[in-house]
Amino acid sequence: MTLSVRVIPCLDVANGRVVKGVNFLNLRDAGDPVELARRYYEQGADELTFLDVTATVDNRNTTYDVVRATAEQVFIPLTVGGGIRSVEDVSRLQASGADKVGVNSAAIARPALIAEIADRFGAQVVVLSLDVKRSDRTASGFVVTTHGGRTETDLDALAWAQQAIELGAGELLVNSIDADGMKTGFDTELIALMRGISRVPVIASGGAGLLEHFPPAIAAGADAVLAASVFHSGELTIGDVKRELAGAGMLVR
Repeated sequence: MTLSVRVIPCLDVANGRVVKGVNFLNLRDAGDPVELARRYYEQGADELTFLDVTATVDNRNTTYDVVRATAEQVFIPLTVGGGIRSVEDVSRLQASGADKVGVNSAAIARPALIAEIADRFGAQVVVLSLDVKRSDRTASGFVVTTHGGRTETDLDALAWAQQAIELGAGELLVNSIDADGMKTGFDTELIALMRGISRVPVIASGGAGLLEHFPPAIAAGADAVLAASVFHSGELTIGDVKRELAGAGMLVR
């Protein structure tokens, strides 16, 4: 585990607006991405993750102008995912202000994409975005999904994560579709399993609802915690989460 824990707000964006739902369904408007990004930066966020949640479904590229406008407001690492299919897409995103890119559906369709991005830009740029569901069809009990959780693959989540790391992924963003938006806590079993097979940082996502949900995710092996709706609604702030983690004996920035 890294020395200090990162707290990362996530902006799920569709049609230029931040959206939030439950289990990736029934998306509702949650605000302006640039305004929210600035708020989280001012609250002390360590990084920001920007996911264009309909880019893959709509078969289009990420909204570059929104990424650029967001990057102009914040001066912390920005990870952008959604609709990334080539090294050219990554180059354009970096020119727009992205520091890292999240790949999911396109990497599953063509795993060599991970190696191509890592070879050109470095492994630290490649974040494997894993949208994971519980399933009795795989050895680990977890299966990978694509297209914003809409399509279930035949990939065992742990086996795919291991393969992606070997190809050059420098970080794992592990999102529990089952817990997403439920606010009942992170899937610590999933986090612990990913920690067990990963030599790269693990970001825990999906399920944050209360302050006491965050320390167990780190204790299970996450290097960073990511949340969306609890920050968008103002129920919790970045500072609240950092104080909770620090109170549990964890080092925060």
